[in-house]
Amino acid sequence: MSDVILSRIAEALTWTGRYVERADATGRILDAYLHRMLEDPWRDEDAACRSLYAILGVDAGDERVDMQQVLDQLAFDARSTCSIEGALGAARLNARSAREAVSSEMWECLNSTWHALADQRRAASRTGPYGYLELVRARAALFFGLADSTMSRDDSWRFVVLGRSLERVDMTVRLLSVRVLDAAHAPDWTTLLSASGADEAYARVHSGFGDSARVAEFLLLDRGFPRSALHALTTAEECLSALGRPRQDPARRPIGRLRTRLEYLDSHALQDQLPVLLQDLQQACLHSAEGVAERFFPYQGPVVWAQEGA
Repeated sequence: MSDVILSRIAEALTWTGRYVERADATGRILDAYLHRMLEDPWRDEDAACRSLYAILGVDAGDERVDMQQVLDQLAFDARSTCSIEGALGAARLNARSAREAVSSEMWECLNSTWHALADQRRAASRTGPYGYLELVRARAALFFGLADSTMSRDDSWRFVVLGRSLERVDMTVRLLSVRVLDAAHAPDWTTLLSASGADEAYARVHSGFGDSARVAEFLLLDRGFPRSALHALTTAEECLSALGRPRQDPARRPIGRLRTRLEYLDSHALQDQLPVLLQDLQQACLHSAEGVAERFFPYQGPVVWAQEGA
């Protein structure tokens, strides 16, 4: 294979990992918000919807927003990779272009999921979106489980995991940033934990739901929770190291610096440093993605998250 073909396969694998993780994270966020609104019917629907838009970087506009509009835009819109259906469609296309690098089971998982979405979308209009969101979460978990159990630990697997890890940090930071930096649209900490898939893991570690400092510390600094920023940054750095990137490489350096910073951060100082730290984490992921694109996909630059599907 030529270097260009190899670079295109590497790019396809990286974006497959990112898009599947994005669909999973978006599904978790929507499900958490929907359940909170069911539990509290007096909650301001417009404010909750604007909070969702703020997390995912979507302009809510000036008109009042309801949950059906949010679902149409963030779950069912096949034209935008900011939505679940668009992200899964993009993951399927990328996996298809790298069929020689992914296992048959991984391809079948994405392909069957894509074809099942239409029925689930129609069912959502009658019974609600919970079956749709459950399918997305289950299939995303199945896809990454198949990647771990059916792929050799070679460069193909590393690009999938690298994409997943960078997207995971970005989504965790987005959730925390809305809570910390945008009080007008802030979700409560219980909803934030649920949206991160961290509610049960957090409860086991801290024996219940505690204060904001503990939640932020868990989502950023916990070494054992796979969705924490520290865990995902460590995984991404390990992938880049195995791909032969030195510590001063533009792709590895920004996440290595932030990983070290989180590793040795005094948890008591986290609350004061949180706003700046979240911004630095998002910038580090962006710069790392740019470095990965420049090194491994030299024929074009990376796609900017917030502008995709525009």
